[in-house]
Amino acid sequence: MAVLKGRTAVVTGGSRGIGRAVVLRLARDGADVVFNYARNEEAADEVVRPAEREEGTATALRLDLAAPGAAEELLEAARGRFGGLDILVNNAATLTAVVPLAETEEADFDRVMAVNAKSVFLAIRYAARHMRDGGSIVSVSTLNTVLPAPGNAPYAASKGALEQLTLVASRELGARGITVNTVSPGATDTDLLRSANTPQGLERAVAMTSLGRLGQPEDVADVIAFLAGPDGRWVTGQNIRANGGVL
Repeated sequence: MAVLKGRTAVVTGGSRGIGRAVVLRLARDGADVVFNYARNEEAADEVVRPAEREEGTATALRLDLAAPGAAEELLEAARGRFGGLDILVNNAATLTAVVPLAETEEADFDRVMAVNAKSVFLAIRYAARHMRDGGSIVSVSTLNTVLPAPGNAPYAASKGALEQLTLVASRELGARGITVNTVSPGATDTDLLRSANTPQGLERAVAMTSLGRLGQPEDVADVIAFLAGPDGRWVTGQNIRANGGVL
């Protein structure tokens, strides 16, 4: 059912993993979705083609969210193309090498914060100024903000900032009927997860999960679609831990 027909959505980092699943789900629900990708045009095209067969549409823009003005450019493009903005999903993220704090390079910290935290701040600020009343903002965090992993300080810090932006924005935008929430996935079977973990690490992640498996991107996308859709209208300022029972 096209519950999002006539609504415009922006998804950051929509060419792979959770972002790809979110774009396809929101398009299936009827939204016109605009998403960015940083480098892989082929992966982005593979998202656009199936989305074109759904109720809504998907449009890909090549933008690196670490670049000045990129977050605002993405949202402005969506708003200009479709005449408004109703849904924002802050999904894009980057990692550093897994190393102790003592060995973390300042440049690596700066890039992680630029993509994972500053771009979210800029996107939410744009939405606060331009999103239509009754809209929805969902940001993707991580289990690592409550289950810290050694060697992962910049990533966890950036996602902690994202969670606080969510809480403040939910208070500020509630009077306009705009909901603002966070979804914190557990171990989800994406290229990013597999690149950052050994096979033994993935086995440990499965063993920690009550449901006995890795999450799939669609598992998380379904939660985000709930929050972005009409059924999530009474949920705001929350962090939904979609982790299969790790916590």
